[in-house]
Amino acid sequence: MSRRRIGFWYRLAAVIAKPPLIVLFKRDWRGIENIPAEGGFLTAVNHNSYLDPLVYAHFQYNTGRVPRFLAKASLFTPFLIGPFMRGTGQIPVFRATADAAAAYRAAVEAVNKGECVAFYPEGTLTRDPELWPMVSKTGVARVALLTKAPVIPVAQWGANELLPPYAKKLNLLPRKTHRVLAGPPVDLSAFYGKEPTAEVLREVTEAIMEAVKDLLAELRGETAPAGLYDPRTRARVTLSGGAPVAVASTEAAVPAVPAPPAEPAGKVAADGGADDAVSGEVAGETREGA
Repeated sequence: MSRRRIGFWYRLAAVIAKPPLIVLFKRDWRGIENIPAEGGFLTAVNHNSYLDPLVYAHFQYNTGRVPRFLAKASLFTPFLIGPFMRGTGQIPVFRATADAAAAYRAAVEAVNKGECVAFYPEGTLTRDPELWPMVSKTGVARVALLTKAPVIPVAQWGANELLPPYAKKLNLLPRKTHRVLAGPPVDLSAFYGKEPTAEVLREVTEAIMEAVKDLLAELRGETAPAGLYDPRTRARVTLSGGAPVAVASTEAAVPAVPAPPAEPAGKVAADGGADDAVSGEVAGETREGA
């Protein structure tokens, strides 16, 4: 299987985006050795800032394996943004239309061709009041089970300190550090060959997001809470025999979640797929060089 060439448009995007990112962030990037050098794979990344797609793309660009994000179809038409989205091979998602399944098929095709597809499985900024990963959509699980490609869990932290969730102003000082930790592939072999029922897809998705959460705990130097936050119940839940079970209610500590403002035009995030299940956004040492 081939690997996607970086190409003109990705290099041009890097020329434009990397200088301000280098100014804004110090970097602590670890686990680069877990990014496959060849062959198709998926990354599953937590999402806590509108800046995540830019800073995460910077990290993965420097590994030599550029990601293909799933992005809202409306981002492919603007005069300035559209050529970059198309030229860098991002995957359009047509929400709530007959074409929604095209993104799902394109993601599978890309992985089978030896490329990387990056997912933000949460589909939007986390609503967890402590910014841990929350219950996610099952698109990444579907693609993983169909392709049997490695799923690399990735945690990132720091963009949220520059631009917190739903904030409108940058918190520039002091200079922030963008931290990334990529882990080894999640072992999903126990699920291969099983019928992709809703229960199986939930279990696969939870296994992936628990791996992401554990990496985030290491980055933050904290103990991760049990379960994943469910914004519908304002509780952290886990699967026990396939049924959601509340394990750590946080309702008393969680204020009412405000309706999110309109997403910035450049935000790379989408929920899509035939059943709205495909979602995404497109060495173990500190890396400070460009």
